[in-house]
Amino acid sequence: MKKRCYRFFGGLLGTQGKWLDKMADRGFRLVRTEKLLYEFEPCSPGQYRYCVEFVGCKSRGEADNYARFLEDCGYRVFFKNANLDWNVGKVEVRPWADQGGRLASNATTYNRELLIVEKENDGRPFELHTAHEDKAQYYKDCRRPALFLFVVMAPMGILMRSWAAGIFASLALAMLAWYQIALARLKKQDGLEE
Repeated sequence: MKKRCYRFFGGLLGTQGKWLDKMADRGFRLVRTEKLLYEFEPCSPGQYRYCVEFVGCKSRGEADNYARFLEDCGYRVFFKNANLDWNVGKVEVRPWADQGGRLASNATTYNRELLIVEKENDGRPFELHTAHEDKAQYYKDCRRPALFLFVVMAPMGILMRSWAAGIFASLALAMLAWYQIALARLKKQDGLEE
């Protein structure tokens, strides 16, 4: 019997991954995703592990190639939205993205900003980026949208005295701080390992 859950995690990648792991521990395997929907089928408890990755800075081709690469490595992948915009035919400008991903539409990476990756549980922690250089680049890619949002919303909140813009700027600053701390820890580990 399939189980349906309706959730929205936005950019909270770790929270979403932990929730998916908890569902797998309870004996449910992810089989389909939509805007708010996560559909599961029964499996052995703890049989699968999940990792959620931000791919919104990539072009459609790069994201698809990365998903195919992961599938060739034996993983299952699902694209997922990071926003709740219900428009059809929408075009979004992402100045923080890589060259091919700066214009996102329904035909490209709009509503496909996240990649949920599933693997069979082998008892080891599930990390897609194990090399320090890869982790650092991934954290920098994740940090760019938060930096852009902060740079736009902070002045808007101050100049227009907008509490909504101030809230967005504060959330962006929290995300910036989290990724900056993660980068600093990684740099410190690199220094200790050399």
